[in-house]
Parts: sequence; C-alpha cells; structure tokens
Amino acid sequence: MNHVNLIGKISSEPKVICLGNGKKLAQFSMSTQETYLDEAGNTLKKDQSHRITAWGNWVAILEELGQKGIQLAIEGKLVSRFYKNQAGDRKFITEVEINDLVIL
Repeated sequence: MNHVNLIGKISSEPKVICLGNGKKLAQFSMSTQETYLDEAGNTLKKDQSHRITAWGNWVAILEELGQKGIQLAIEGKLVSRFYKNQAGDRKFITEVEINDLVIL
C-alpha cells in the first residue's frame, strides 16, 4: 500500500504550471516537525521538508487559499520520477501526490 499522511505548513508559495494538454499542476514544499525524547530525556524537534504535487481541483484551491505559512493536513501517495535538468543531467525525485487536502 502506498499511503502518506502529513500535517505541516506550506514552506514555499505554490507554483502553478499549465501543461500543454490544458491541465494544471501545483507544486510546493511542506515542512513537518517531529518531536521526540533523546536518551537523556530532553525534548528535541526535527524538521522535515517534503515536495508536494497537486492535480485537478486541488490546484484551484491552492491557487486561491494556498500561501506560505498555512497549515495543511494532506493525504496522498509517494511518486518517484526521473527528469533531465538544464545541464542534461538525469535527476531522480520523490514527491507526495495529493489525494485529499484540509486547510487547518
């Protein structure tokens, strides 16, 4: 099963890309924070950054309401892909593709 749940904040303004077929894609970064105890009992916090991709109706919602700092709960799946950068180097990325989204 490929299932991801995240609660965090938008850490980069959503970038909307219009594709040649008329569809839109939104991409942004989301940061989450994990709190845990170390061996000495001290509370530590660890931040993680996640690449997020949205399609369909979620793009319109993110265009209207999505902005840096907004807290979200998302449900989605991990998607991995390759692309070539401007230098022609092949790059591999993994991102979370949104299936459901709640603005908190």
